Amino acid sequence: MEIAALVSGGVDSSVTVHLLKEQGYDPTIFYIKIGMEDEHGYIDCPSEEDIEITTFIARKYGCKLEIVSLQKEYWEKVVDYTIQSVKRGLTPNPDMMCNKLIKFGTFEERFGKDFDKISTGHYATTTTLKDDKIYLSTAKDKVKDQTYFLGQINYLQVAKLMFPIGNLLKKEVRDIAIQTKLPSATRKDSQGICFLGKINYNDFIKRYLGEKEGKIIDFETGKILGKHKGYWFHTIGQRKGLGLSGGPWFVVKKDIEQNIIYASCGYDPETQYGMTVNLAGFDFITDNPWKEDFDKKEIYFKIRHTPDFTKGILERIGDIYRISSEDKIQGIAAGQFGVIYDEHAHICIGSGMII
Repeated sequence: MEIAALVSGGVDSSVTVHLLKEQGYDPTIFYIKIGMEDEHGYIDCPSEEDIEITTFIARKYGCKLEIVSLQKEYWEKVVDYTIQSVKRGLTPNPDMMCNKLIKFGTFEERFGKDFDKISTGHYATTTTLKDDKIYLSTAKDKVKDQTYFLGQINYLQVAKLMFPIGNLLKKEVRDIAIQTKLPSATRKDSQGICFLGKINYNDFIKRYLGEKEGKIIDFETGKILGKHKGYWFHTIGQRKGLGLSGGPWFVVKKDIEQNIIYASCGYDPETQYGMTVNLAGFDFITDNPWKEDFDKKEIYFKIRHTPDFTKGILERIGDIYRISSEDKIQGIAAGQFGVIYDEHAHICIGSGMII
């Protein structure tokens, strides 16, 4: 079987190569350059160390290495989506779009098509159910589980994916890296949005949308609390970065037309919670498990990357899928994605954009 292993230089994807070799495979390693660090005036080069480590892994295991650039496609698809979403006052999710459009989209069209399987270092698994179809499913390590970020992929993509570390805990992955003397063994996990590298998110947004002073207003009293530099720097549920005293303050609403941010004070303000989430453009990853028999279904869901699942009821109202939550949900942000899981919080069923 021909396997393309996507390796970033981090400990997780590095260990996948070791595991694949142990299983008797001889993967071709691909390092995908998507970072914007050498374009548009970004001079930081976080990819150099990544490529060095990936080259070492390829040599150590006798694998062919290909370094491919998908920067142009990334810019056109993911970065543009991010900027346009922020401009509209939405909270984008570049990581989900990167997985859907670049790692398992453009990469597949250009390189992956020549391979039987694509292996990644995601904490996720696949499960074949009695209908013989492959479903995306959660990882053994519930804290590290990354199925939320994979919630936008489709059946053709998930059917071709391999997740070698999906049945391991993070500690076990680290232990393998230490035992096999991989250079990434003690490397910190990467944080933040995939294309930014070491670039500050607000600096990135400022470069493309600039600054525009506006008011921060107390949601309860209507009193002006202070000023901000543009609604696009703020997201619903945000607590840090408002620069207000006497808090904590949370962003609870944005007025895009007037460039006003509404904030609410307290450790648990009611205004930052909701019980229903409406999803537009909902797609089932593999299949609709309920077929035509769709009334109200018990599900688990996430509206952001978190270890915790929330229990709720999913129903269809016209073109909208509505989640009614059992618990109050903090920071429901339009533009983010609601990802739906089955009643056992194991099978990842699909996702839609929060509206």
